[in-house]
Amino acid sequence: MKKLSLQWRITIMTVLLIGIACVSMELLLCRSGIHYMDSIGESLQDLTPEGETDFFDPETVDQDQDLTIIIYGAQESFCITNWYITAIVIVLSGILAYFVSGHALKPLRSFSAQVEKVQINNLTDMKMNEKLLPEFYRLSHSFNQMLDRLNQAFAAQRQFTGNAAHELCTPLALMQAQLELFSAEHPDINAETAEFLRLLGEQTERLTQMSKTLLEMSSLQQVARNDQIHLAPMIEEIFTDLAPLAEKRGITLEQDGDGVMTGSDALIYRLLFNLTENAIKYNRTNGSVRVCVTREDTNIHIYVTDTGCGIPAEFQRSIFQPFFRVDKSRSREYGGAGLGLSLVWEIADLHGGSVRVAESSKQGTTIAVELPALSYS
Repeated sequence: MKKLSLQWRITIMTVLLIGIACVSMELLLCRSGIHYMDSIGESLQDLTPEGETDFFDPETVDQDQDLTIIIYGAQESFCITNWYITAIVIVLSGILAYFVSGHALKPLRSFSAQVEKVQINNLTDMKMNEKLLPEFYRLSHSFNQMLDRLNQAFAAQRQFTGNAAHELCTPLALMQAQLELFSAEHPDINAETAEFLRLLGEQTERLTQMSKTLLEMSSLQQVARNDQIHLAPMIEEIFTDLAPLAEKRGITLEQDGDGVMTGSDALIYRLLFNLTENAIKYNRTNGSVRVCVTREDTNIHIYVTDTGCGIPAEFQRSIFQPFFRVDKSRSREYGGAGLGLSLVWEIADLHGGSVRVAESSKQGTTIAVELPALSYS
């Protein structure tokens, strides 16, 4: 019963109630009808002269002869007919209850469909119409209030993140400059101190990059998205920027296809850069990275394929969460702050698109990005 939809539950309950009512009425009618027929039969027997035949052949009776016809089996026929009528009424009531309950639950289905469309960047557009049935007014009003609170909470979170990242940038830049200056002024320091300064510089650089990424993520909503972007030249530029990293690991970079879309040139560049950089970092030595662009109807599809060790199925959705890493033991080896793919998801969502793990195995991983070719607002 728990797995049935609300419409079927209402239908079954309605059929049960109508069935119980009809059966009760049927039993009452049958009992009353049989009792009434018995009374008529007794009255007729009293009128029948003693010794006369109860059974007769209608063809042998003259048309002008007075006679009384007593029909045998009327009680049984009456009860069977009533049961047939009861069954038909129950079936028809069930069909009618199914369609009526479906129509009554239509506002609830619309509400459910609208809830499924709620995203971080469209909270204000997903408010329900409160001028509905009185039963749904309180639900829609509470839902709209919840969206307002969520929107305020996300806005406060973005503001805090942006302010914190902005405040961190200055001291981190100062620390990094002091470390570089100290290393330049003391070239003859011992190996242990030099290693300590190197690690300190790496962590400072990591914090600086994290602060910059957080600052970018907090201000994505304000970025204009009306540039006409040719993806093939952009991918070539990204390959040029990442060529030293690819050559260091012996990775071959391949490109196929082209597409034109409307959006933020800087953000789409960052999306493709992060995906390609990740594909190089987490690839096998002497592997390959292939970026393929295709267009289907009004959407641009971008596939970034590597020959790495793959992503476990249980982590394929989590990798787009901030600070998530599949293998935390390799964070120092590859650097970064775990925000690259999270930023990719934010940029794709901001452009009205999506990003997902299309395929992953021990032979490699394919990340699929779907973006509308036209501008999205």
